[in-house]
Amino acid sequence: MPGDKSRELYNEALRVLVGGVDSPVRAAVKPYPFFVRGGKGPFIFTVDGERLIDYVLGYGPLILGHAPEPVVKRVMEYISNGWLFGAPTEAEVSLARKITSHFPSIRKVRFVNSGGEAVATAIRLARGFTGRRKIIKFEGCYHGAVDYVLVKAGSAAAHFGTPSSAGIPEDVAKLTLVARYNDLESVERILRSEANDVAAIIVEPIMANYGIIPPREGFLKGLRELADKYGVLLILDEVVTGYRVGLGGAQRLYGVKADITTLGKIIGGGFPVGAVGASEEIMDKLSPSGPVFNAGTFNGHPITMIAGLATIEVLETTNAYEIAIEASRKLARGFDDVLGRYGIDHTVNWAPTMLQFFLTKGEVYDHETANKSNAKLYVRIHEELLKRGVFIAPSQFEGVFTSSAHTDDIINETLGAFEDAVRSIALSK
Repeated sequence: MPGDKSRELYNEALRVLVGGVDSPVRAAVKPYPFFVRGGKGPFIFTVDGERLIDYVLGYGPLILGHAPEPVVKRVMEYISNGWLFGAPTEAEVSLARKITSHFPSIRKVRFVNSGGEAVATAIRLARGFTGRRKIIKFEGCYHGAVDYVLVKAGSAAAHFGTPSSAGIPEDVAKLTLVARYNDLESVERILRSEANDVAAIIVEPIMANYGIIPPREGFLKGLRELADKYGVLLILDEVVTGYRVGLGGAQRLYGVKADITTLGKIIGGGFPVGAVGASEEIMDKLSPSGPVFNAGTFNGHPITMIAGLATIEVLETTNAYEIAIEASRKLARGFDDVLGRYGIDHTVNWAPTMLQFFLTKGEVYDHETANKSNAKLYVRIHEELLKRGVFIAPSQFEGVFTSSAHTDDIINETLGAFEDAVRSIALSK
């Protein structure tokens, strides 16, 4: 649990940072957040001298673990030459070439600085390309703190009971139409009446901000068919899944093609980044080629580009995916086994390198079934794991992520701590 040094820092942070943090979910660690001094491999190290096995991994981007040597080496070599030029560099061309080689739906890329910025740009681009105003999103899907999609969102918005936000005008929210994830009929009902003014459907191919909720068989291909039938664009928000579930993201995993793709997280190796990608026809609507504006001093930041290149090259040339995927499978099986033996209602959702356990009976396939989970019990398990040196997300509505640094011995240690944590809760009843 957080120690004295973290408490001192948190008290000081409360005086100078809003709520003592810079992102709301960090405040969910009780009684106060621990503060980190560094990380290596599968571990983070706190200012209180604790070593924690990390399954948050920056909420997804660190698929090679913390400070992997190939990435550190490339970044340190490059940074001695400077780190901001306001002009193009070879690194952004090289990273864009990598992305277009792995995602057949992407022929051109625009780099931005976060997943949320990528989503905002993708929505603007979809509207500019189609000349239409409205978008369809899915309840519980989180696409960043962007006005048009911060409507019935997941992630920390769900954890804190604020599915949208103050400060978003009703006229803006009215342009966002909300469907149910894994429910094609809910999408078609909207399209039947609104298609002439719908620019795009935007979806997380795997819901990763309401726990982990994979698509049911046929759901994503059904969205592709509905988009084609009604003449709207399909935006796949692969900020989390892109390069996490494989080199071609969820699109390759599930065999579906997006009109516009948003990327983030891993393509910067953990540095701040986002990207929008699509066909030449769509992308050339962006400035300076077209009338849809996007610009940013930090777009294509050279250090981020180098870190992303180094990360993807490791993923291309080693067994990193194999290790991370197997770690997630073993963790999912282990969680399922322990919770079952202690008689706790549960289901475990899994996708390659990512998973989450829900403390409820039956399948979890959308926001409504996820909300049936015993969130208070989840928090207790989180707290007991933290005492035992394991860090999972403090919110039920986040994911558990694995990396190539999570080897068998680390997984075994984790499952031992998990059983001990669950046993302590069961005995305290």
